[in-house]
Amino acid sequence: MGIAVEVLDARDVRRLALARAGLLKPEWTGLRLVGRARGDRARASAHAIVERFGYLQLDTVSIAGARSHALVLMSRLEHMDPRLGEELLLPSAPLFEYWGHEACWLPLEMYPWFRFRRDEFREHPWWGGIVGENPDVARAILDRIEREGPLRSVDFDDDARGSGWWSHGTIKRVLAALWSSGELAIRQRRHFHREFDLAERVIPARLRRKRIDEDSAIRNLLLLALRGHGWATTSTLAATWRLRNRRAQIATALDELVESGDIVPVRMIVDDESKAGWASPDDLQLADRLRRVRARGDRGVLLSPFDPVLWDRARVEQLFGFEQILEIYKPKPKRVYGYYSLPILAGDRLIGRVDLKAERDQGRVRVLSKHFGSRAPGKRGTAEERAAMQSALERHARALSLDLGR
Repeated sequence: MGIAVEVLDARDVRRLALARAGLLKPEWTGLRLVGRARGDRARASAHAIVERFGYLQLDTVSIAGARSHALVLMSRLEHMDPRLGEELLLPSAPLFEYWGHEACWLPLEMYPWFRFRRDEFREHPWWGGIVGENPDVARAILDRIEREGPLRSVDFDDDARGSGWWSHGTIKRVLAALWSSGELAIRQRRHFHREFDLAERVIPARLRRKRIDEDSAIRNLLLLALRGHGWATTSTLAATWRLRNRRAQIATALDELVESGDIVPVRMIVDDESKAGWASPDDLQLADRLRRVRARGDRGVLLSPFDPVLWDRARVEQLFGFEQILEIYKPKPKRVYGYYSLPILAGDRLIGRVDLKAERDQGRVRVLSKHFGSRAPGKRGTAEERAAMQSALERHARALSLDLGR
């Protein structure tokens, strides 16, 4: 007898995704967040958000007044000081930085789960055997960090200038490769610059010594990804952790999670089509309860384009009917929505997007463009949508302690 397959529609899955992402009321998200707090209480709320997904993706772009990792936290913690988003990774923090979804801050307890990736990245994914090809550079880097303590890549500029063949590019790549393979770790970031240190001075010994086999690690990662998404296809679960070339291993892990009762197969019905995916039994019950409630209490919130709800563009299209586009790399004349447009969530819908520029010297956030609708520019938006957009913009400006400009 085959396993019974549950069915959800796109609205069910959308609301479940928002609940698991921490974007609905606390009674539905299970997260008790303290957005108005400062210091340790706010930091604890930020850590709870990272633990829910298992990662907080890092990004350098700060034109909207905060980088993506701060924006993700600000969308869930209304009165959070954006500086907290830059200061999460401290020597005492229960976090480490590594390749998760992309370069991310991850809960420290997950460090053993990525042993398979550290072993794999002894051959760097971009630069191959660069450490083995430059053993003198690698040894010099490790020796200097051991003597002097944590160093940034720019601290090696003098080394690059003083040598005929140790270019700064080579040093920077070897540093990154030593981090990727686990010989170095990132102690903290200052002004978003990474400080590299010996792994044994950053990661507790109990976690460095802990052994988790690759199959168990993959199973853990898939289950954690599903808990962050609520419902997801196999491809979305794999993409959450960039698990490439592991189709058979992933299939086996999912079979084991079904057998243990941790997950069940669930089909999503969207536009008269059926899509295979997975959910936990508890989240199926949550989806049923969410059918009968008001989605959100506020009138609108800006989301980072790299929010965990948004990076899977095909999924965003299926759940929200929203075309998620990032146009950073397009020439300005070819952009439709703007350089770094931020989608706006109101209720359980994405109602439009805005492109912003924080001008701190003038004390304001300037709105470069506004667009309503899900796919094409030019819509005026309903009165309710315009009010939600204005509310989201005002909330963002308040968090930045800036005026909302025009």
